[in-house]
Amino acid sequence: MLPRKNRLKKKKDFERVFKEGRAAREDFLFFKLVKNSFGFNRFAFVVGKNVSKKASQRNKVKRRISETVRLKLKKLKPGIDGVFIALPGLEKKDFWQIGKTIEKIFVKAKLIK
Repeated sequence: MLPRKNRLKKKKDFERVFKEGRAAREDFLFFKLVKNSFGFNRFAFVVGKNVSKKASQRNKVKRRISETVRLKLKKLKPGIDGVFIALPGLEKKDFWQIGKTIEKIFVKAKLIK
C-alpha cells in the first residue's frame, strides 16, 4: 500500500489533474499527470465497472497497480500528481505484466530519474 502522504485524495486535486494534466497510455492503462508544489509524488487509482462488475476484482487490480507504483516510488522524480485509470482487459494481466506496463508509462512521461 502507498504511504498516506503519497495518496491523492481530494476532489479538487483530481479535477486539477484531469483539467491541466498531460496523458500517457500503454496497453490497458491510462495515466494523467500534472506537477505539484510539494516535494513528493501523489497518486490515485481509478478502476471503473467497465473493467469488472465484481468489486473484489476491481480492488485486486487497484492493489496490483498501487503496489507496483509503491515499489517504483524511489526511482521517480519528485513533485508529480498522477491518476492511473484502468481500462477493460487489465484484469486479465498478472502482477509482472502490470509492472512492465507502468514502467513503460513512467519512461514515456519522463518520470524516471
